Amino acid sequence: MFEGYLTVRASCDHCGLDLRGHDAGDGPAVFIIFILGFLVVPVALMVELHYQPPLWLHALLWFPTVLGVTAILLRPLKGIMIALQYRHRSTSEQD
Repeated sequence: MFEGYLTVRASCDHCGLDLRGHDAGDGPAVFIIFILGFLVVPVALMVELHYQPPLWLHALLWFPTVLGVTAILLRPLKGIMIALQYRHRSTSEQD
């Protein structure tokens, strides 16, 4: 489905399905913001309340965590969004 990390192919290599009209836009990024906000913020608050580390340690802990989880989730969520577009026949092309 992808030609690189996030670029959608023009067509499927296996079945020839035209994928040019499918674009997830900012949907996957928004879902990642919600997921990470739901998971990281409470954990960071618990760490702050229990250990009270300096701010540089918070940055050292949470910046790589957020970047890593974003890199891991972005491609699968974009694939899910494109699959849902196909399932519900919602493309940017005019019929």
